[in-house]
Amino acid sequence: MTNNPTDTQVIQDCTILSIRNLNVHAGNHHILKDINLEIPKNRITVLLGPSGCGKTTLLKCMNKLTDLYRELKVTGNIFIEDDDILNTSKNIPSIRQKMGLLSQRPYPLPVSIYKNVAYGIKLKGIRDRKLIDYNVEKHLKEVGLWNEVKDRLHSPATSLSIGQQQRLCLARGLAVKPRIILADEPTSALDPISSKIIENLFRNLKENYTIILVTHVLRQAIRLADHVIFMYNGEIIEQGTPDELFNNPKSEKLKEYMVEGN
Repeated sequence: MTNNPTDTQVIQDCTILSIRNLNVHAGNHHILKDINLEIPKNRITVLLGPSGCGKTTLLKCMNKLTDLYRELKVTGNIFIEDDDILNTSKNIPSIRQKMGLLSQRPYPLPVSIYKNVAYGIKLKGIRDRKLIDYNVEKHLKEVGLWNEVKDRLHSPATSLSIGQQQRLCLARGLAVKPRIILADEPTSALDPISSKIIENLFRNLKENYTIILVTHVLRQAIRLADHVIFMYNGEIIEQGTPDELFNNPKSEKLKEYMVEGN
């Protein structure tokens, strides 16, 4: 008899990022506590939980932004496929280029729309102008921005609306050819229409990228998640498919969170 794999089994078979025994301390404050998880490839994984539970710190660990904070002590292992990024001799920029980062608020470079995307392309060593032009257009189309800006590519990026700026930052991130997109509450500063555009982009982009999305909005997690990790007070309380967590929550913390989030 042939067994059909469950969603959980499928996820385990196509892991792109694994975290083992991750702990983060700031002095006597234990921020992340024994984190163990698997991130499935070409899916949207949602880190869900209340503000201050450690979601953003966990995201920063994944591309070693925690190195910028001297007070943080980080121990454990984070494997991107077979490479342990916390314990490697590889240079940090090459590690970070595997992951595009989308922040809560967009931070376009103080240059033109064109140069914002070209910056990411040049980081990959591309200098040919025609190739840069081609890739600028490609990535602006990838985020649905090309038709809106093609006649003003040399205008300041700050002339765009905040929703357009967020998509521009996403295009710039995609230009370095990442494997993973890290999105830290990327719609929290956007209006509902712009938020919907970003959410639809994520659904399309997961065909070619793995997306790790931080949110405290339960409804957004329900709309987008293929895999959910619920955090509380620096710990992973539950993780699994949306069906497993939202239809049959096992912990009282998640049950309470779902009641408060509806």
